[in-house]
Amino acid sequence: MSDSTPKPLVIITPEHEHQISPIIYCAKQNQLQIRTRSGGHDFEGRSYVSEVPFVIIDLRNLSEVKVDVQQKTAWLGAGATLGMLYYNIAIRSPRLAFAGGFSPTVGVGGHFSGGGWGVLLRKYGLAADNVIDARIVDVNGRILNRNSMGEDLFWAIRGGGGASFGVILAWKVRLVDIPERVTVFTIYRDLEHNATQLVHRWQYVAPNFEEDLFLRVVASRNTTSDGKITISAAFNSVFLGGTDRLLAVMQEKFPELGLVRDDCIEMSWIQSILYNVGFPIDSLEPLLDRFQPNVGYYKGKSDYVEEPVSRKRV
Repeated sequence: MSDSTPKPLVIITPEHEHQISPIIYCAKQNQLQIRTRSGGHDFEGRSYVSEVPFVIIDLRNLSEVKVDVQQKTAWLGAGATLGMLYYNIAIRSPRLAFAGGFSPTVGVGGHFSGGGWGVLLRKYGLAADNVIDARIVDVNGRILNRNSMGEDLFWAIRGGGGASFGVILAWKVRLVDIPERVTVFTIYRDLEHNATQLVHRWQYVAPNFEEDLFLRVVASRNTTSDGKITISAAFNSVFLGGTDRLLAVMQEKFPELGLVRDDCIEMSWIQSILYNVGFPIDSLEPLLDRFQPNVGYYKGKSDYVEEPVSRKRV
């Protein structure tokens, strides 16, 4: 952020839902734009910049999470992070999860209202697909739920950017069933070890895996021990099942990767979340932190293709 970046006139951190309606009234009266921040990290920083005079409503104090194991649902404040949601699910049930993203420091407000993909999407869809109710303050200061806001608005806030339509206070989500043990692996291949061919092949086999198997590829530029620049591809997976079944699936569908038993680690679903962000898997407490230690800063972008990328372009 430079000196020329527009800055908010004020940052407000309400502690109760009823404190937000007066903020909306005041902003309307003074022709100020409202930017809503849910307390998580933000690649683009869009929750705290604007080209017109604005105020920020920071919802981090509205972060309570209530899990109902019997109903397989949870209500959570819009200021909660994914880590807080995952933590509260895990301490109550080893057989329930939520179909959200990798990073525990992501704020649920932006994640849910932007769609939200994660390791369970092949079986359970996006995070937004598993939102079943919400509470929102509209432009007139009314607090609405799914029934009173109507299905059109409820549809819009699950993917269309919730802050475009009001200040979302809380979300009700559907929890999903998972086995007590899942299997993870991460295999690295560089250009000298068939990375190009493997990524190309992965495009054809990954869409046809059974829905319990999530296998993504993360490509990055690296320097070899002798100083050469190369491209490395990390094949990272979470499988909703045991090692034996995973090995059988991979041998049938993607033998080119060369997965062996020593590559696989069985653990609980919540441990797989910790594993994928590089945390020790023996403690859940880091999931409650809003800030990751030693975090790196980078620009990330995901895209969708309708046809496999040719080998020359991989």
